Amino acid sequence: MTIPRIDADRLAARLHALAAFSTSQAPAVTRVVFTDEDRQARAWFRACCEEDGLTVRVDAVGNTFARWDGADPSLPAVATGSHIDAIPNAGMYDGTVGVLGALEALSALRATGVAPRRSLEVILFTSEEPTRFGIGCLGSRLLAGRLEADSGTRLRDRDGVTLDEARQAAGFTGDLASVALGPTHYAAFVELHIEQGPLLEQRHIPLGVVTAIAAPASLRVTIDGEGGHAGAVLMPDRRDAFLAAAEVALAVEAAAVATGSIDTVGTTGVCHVFPGAVNSVPSQCTLEIDVRDIDQVRRDAVLARIADACAEVAARRRVAIETTVVNADPPAACDPAVVDALTASCEALGLAHDRMISRAYHDALFMSRVAPTAMLFIPCRGGVSHRPDEYASPEDIARGAQVLALALARLAG
Repeated sequence: MTIPRIDADRLAARLHALAAFSTSQAPAVTRVVFTDEDRQARAWFRACCEEDGLTVRVDAVGNTFARWDGADPSLPAVATGSHIDAIPNAGMYDGTVGVLGALEALSALRATGVAPRRSLEVILFTSEEPTRFGIGCLGSRLLAGRLEADSGTRLRDRDGVTLDEARQAAGFTGDLASVALGPTHYAAFVELHIEQGPLLEQRHIPLGVVTAIAAPASLRVTIDGEGGHAGAVLMPDRRDAFLAAAEVALAVEAAAVATGSIDTVGTTGVCHVFPGAVNSVPSQCTLEIDVRDIDQVRRDAVLARIADACAEVAARRRVAIETTVVNADPPAACDPAVVDALTASCEALGLAHDRMISRAYHDALFMSRVAPTAMLFIPCRGGVSHRPDEYASPEDIARGAQVLALALARLAG
């Protein structure tokens, strides 16, 4: 087939236009789901899709699907896409490259005059980031049927607003149960993304074909001790909740390191101390912990070691420790046929590539539950992501979109 040509300038211009929908001053981007900025960005994206001649539909949680009908629309479609929500003080490439790069890939394919047998869809997933409701990949979880039916009323933001209230205020109505896809809805799914790590740049390799996606287990640990005046409570009598929490955080690190695998990571990213006064012994502390691996057995063994550490710290420091598992998602192996389609597309363009794993998790993790799935990585400068200085070059983005276009053509037949 004719090699699709990516309009790198248009793609870069669209990425910068999308970045302007933000509550942070450039170059930082903050775009939390269902806020005014998110709604404006969604409306802008829909206009881009319609400008490109695609048919758009939106589901009850705001997942947006832009479709190019194939020669046989009755066949399961081939899909691609990512997210556009951004955590506070983030960059402009995480997720957005996979949405706008996919849009450009379809435009490039249409320009070749190719007539795919299967329809092609670009998906904008709702709330990949856990910023507002405390759970990541909200839209793709619902698409995969991996979120409980009561999530609309159960999930709340820090202001007490439920998911149902927020989505309906943003114009997304209907039953959340209607979001779930059947197991044959898509023939394949591919997600283009910046690596969010340094390996491609360090190895001077322009593309990474992802073969497995690590998945997190998230824990919330609440530690109750006994407060008191910082001067009046003597050291032997203290039941300091924060010091117990500090030991738990160190135990998370030790448990991850003890596996001996570079693919096991543990992070204590949140620590709330109560009452939070310099002259008061902390009476309560809440930690939020993230443990991930591509090997579920190994990851769950880390969780068991953390539980043992909590019990030991609680007994020795005379505090009460309660641990809640917020979520524990299974890792995913990418589908060999989709991996092969990406590999063949790299080779057809004469582009060096490497097979690798994704240590960050993505909407592709949940799409893999309902469709054969793989991912394509492009380098990002210094491996930096979730920061204002996150950067991917226009050349790398265009290269990724071109490989994506060829792979979609192969998969769509």
